[in-house]
Amino acid sequence: MAYVVALTGSIGMGKSATAEMFRAAGVPVWDADAAVHEIYARGGPAVEPVRARFPDAVVDGAVDRERLSAEVVGNDAAIRDLEKIVHPLVGEHRAAFRAEADADGADIVVVDVPLLFETGGEKKVDAVVVVSASADQQRERVLARTGMSAAKFEAILARQTPDAEKRARADHVVDTSVSLAETEAQVQALVVEMRAMLAAQG
Repeated sequence: MAYVVALTGSIGMGKSATAEMFRAAGVPVWDADAAVHEIYARGGPAVEPVRARFPDAVVDGAVDRERLSAEVVGNDAAIRDLEKIVHPLVGEHRAAFRAEADADGADIVVVDVPLLFETGGEKKVDAVVVVSASADQQRERVLARTGMSAAKFEAILARQTPDAEKRARADHVVDTSVSLAETEAQVQALVVEMRAMLAAQG
């Protein structure tokens, strides 16, 4: 069984770029957001359950994430209903990834989960890596995204565990406030450290 590392971090902290650096270091990465895209796509297993609860959010046989977001953001009951649909399907997707990685003989796998602490996911992994940058850098990165507003950013932040708490609960922190090359060096050093630990454990 592979050593399972959860990669998490608040919006705009550079998690996707860091995940790519783990891939470049030869570590298989499972991406929760990509899994959601897959289950929301035409023919995906989430389409009909979402249509039943949020009919306006399904367009041309696929879940329209913008429409769905408009229906659930700020509505706790709707978010809970959506989570009941999505979480089990995402769990099945992750289990299939883990089985494939184990069959391929992977020693370490990374699961990229934005809402790790918020969903208690840290209890299901061997180590947690948190990506972090300054609040100013985070805000600048997020507000530069197409379709993002200050109000939407604040609503997303309100649902996420604060960055300081994530860092305090992490086993490792990757600082993304530095250059990409420096961030990559941190990731490569971390993979070397983990492989050395696994080798020492036999």
